[in-house]
Amino acid sequence: MRMRLLLVAVLLLAGCAGQIPPAPMSYALPAQDSALTQRVEALAAAQPAGTSGFRLLSDSAEAFAARMQMIRQAKTSLDVQYYIVHDGLSTRALIEEVLRAADRGVRVRLLLDDTTSDGSDYQIATLAAHPNILIRVFNPLHIGRSTLITRSLGRLLHLSQQHRRMHNKLMLADGSLAIVGGRNLGDEYFDADQSFNFTDIDLLAAGPVAEQLVVSFDQYWNHSLSVPIQQFLRHPPSKEDLELARGDITDYLQAERRKNERRYQHLMSDLHPPPSHWLSDLIWAPGEALWDHPDKIEAPGIPDESLLLTTQLQPSMDGVRRSLTLISAYFVPTKQGADYLAEHASNGVAVRILTNSLEATDVPAVHGGYAPYRAELLKAGVRLYELRRQPDQETRFSITGDSESSLHSKAAVFDKEKVFLGSLNFDPRSVLWNTEVGILIDSTELASEVHKLTQEGTSPAVSYEVRLIERNGEAQLIWIAEDDGQRKVLLHEPGGAWRRFNAWFSRVIGLERML
Repeated sequence: MRMRLLLVAVLLLAGCAGQIPPAPMSYALPAQDSALTQRVEALAAAQPAGTSGFRLLSDSAEAFAARMQMIRQAKTSLDVQYYIVHDGLSTRALIEEVLRAADRGVRVRLLLDDTTSDGSDYQIATLAAHPNILIRVFNPLHIGRSTLITRSLGRLLHLSQQHRRMHNKLMLADGSLAIVGGRNLGDEYFDADQSFNFTDIDLLAAGPVAEQLVVSFDQYWNHSLSVPIQQFLRHPPSKEDLELARGDITDYLQAERRKNERRYQHLMSDLHPPPSHWLSDLIWAPGEALWDHPDKIEAPGIPDESLLLTTQLQPSMDGVRRSLTLISAYFVPTKQGADYLAEHASNGVAVRILTNSLEATDVPAVHGGYAPYRAELLKAGVRLYELRRQPDQETRFSITGDSESSLHSKAAVFDKEKVFLGSLNFDPRSVLWNTEVGILIDSTELASEVHKLTQEGTSPAVSYEVRLIERNGEAQLIWIAEDDGQRKVLLHEPGGAWRRFNAWFSRVIGLERML
């Protein structure tokens, strides 16, 4: 009987989800009377036409503060697009600030990848009980959302679409100031998680490139795959539910402050007074926003090249003559990519890759897609660096404090003249299956800043340099590092047995194209 009921459930999940009425279209609001917009326009007027302002946000606390200040300064609109939103101190502080913005009349549009809403539809929809807050989920699972088992079955039975996710990370204030980069929303991205943190890079962008990102957001928001979250609830939350949630957020933040004042102040320390120097210190340069078209998700097979962000980035990759640096948390080059990088190296281009080591990665299975290409890349002259497991490290490219860190940054530097920053990893998942967004900037100054971060990230105290040597007549990988000023050479890859098994298993079953 139980097996029969399970089969019925499976058949129901495999069936048609029914008709979802189209959501109303909405677009960016004009913000001529916004003080933020007026400030950005005044700064842009003093710069060469067509240039935009940029500032790296490599420090975790500063990246959080920038988001908080954008929300506080917004007068007309906030457009927020994220892949992951994890509950915690930083997220609840941001939500409290978003509610205050909505209270003063700011229209808020929050677009989340559907995996963030797994099991949390009602809690997320509670925010949408505010008349100025709209929430949509992208590429949603339409049925089987009520329990973990049915959600898992639903995603499995619709794997061809459900493994394709909106990986974009974007925040826009009044259509004139934006943040893009690698950080999702959650304590682990802002150095507020006491057990684990991600090393990441964001970019603050103002002026014309922010206006381009507005087009990107509107394109995703109005796409058929963006569905108002209330449509998945029989009884959407009321305004009374919202008020109860407000009280819960306030109580939570106060309790967290009492529990760990040092952690709370570390996160909030850059918020008073407002960091006006962020705008006055912008680097102005030509920049272009790049993003995947959301139709990429609906492609029946390999998406058409016209839909891909990487097609727009390709000319900069092809055009390098002296140096190419790639920073990618998840690096799976594939045979085609390895050949491409090897060809650059054979043409005299200094190619450097910084990614996670097996011991540091948060997804060991991805390491299984990268590891087989190391020997080939090293033979071609590509230099490989793998971030080490880093407790208590005091550099900009790792996290200060007692938690361990893992690389989550995504960047590319071309001839130390151009730099690309965004959500794109250099792996098949980012290129073909997920959607991404980023900014390509023609600036030696910004490229130099990212290059300096890379030098910190590839130092032997922070990362292993992987090399290929001859030992007992065979080629062998070694890992070179430094502890307390003393050089050390490892003959076996650092990382525990379970991580090794995960990497090996993903390689054996051929997951490379899914990684």
